[in-house]
Amino acid sequence: MFPMLFGARHSNHFKARSANRDAEIDLGRAASILRAIEKALEDTKAEHAGLRSRIDDAIARAAVTAGNNPDEYLTREPEDNHLQNLLGTEIATGQKRLNELDVAITHFKFLQTDLMTRFPDLKLAPNAGTS
Repeated sequence: MFPMLFGARHSNHFKARSANRDAEIDLGRAASILRAIEKALEDTKAEHAGLRSRIDDAIARAAVTAGNNPDEYLTREPEDNHLQNLLGTEIATGQKRLNELDVAITHFKFLQTDLMTRFPDLKLAPNAGTS
C-alpha cells in the first residue's frame, strides 16, 4: 500500500541534500541578512551625516540672528526673536533625531558583529562584504 501513496516515485528511500549544499544555503541566507544590515547601517550613517550638516547650518544661522552683544536680546526685533525660537526648535528636534540615529547605528553594528560571530565563514561568502 505504501508504494501506491508515493505514486510515480522511482525510488522508495529518502534522499537528503549533501551537507555541503546545506551549508552553502545556510551561508547564503546569513549573507542576505548581513547585506540588509549593512544597507541599513549605510543608510543610517548617511542620514546622520546629512542631518548633522543641516543642524550645523541652523546653529550658524541662529548665531547670526542672535548678535554678539551680551544684551542683544533686549533690543532684538520681534522677527529675529521669532526666527531664534524657530531655529532653537529645529536644532532641538534635530539633536533628538541625531541621538536616535546614534543608537540605531550602535544596534546595527551589534547585529553585524553578532551575525559574523555566529557565522564565521560568512566573511568568505560571495556578495557578503563588511563595513
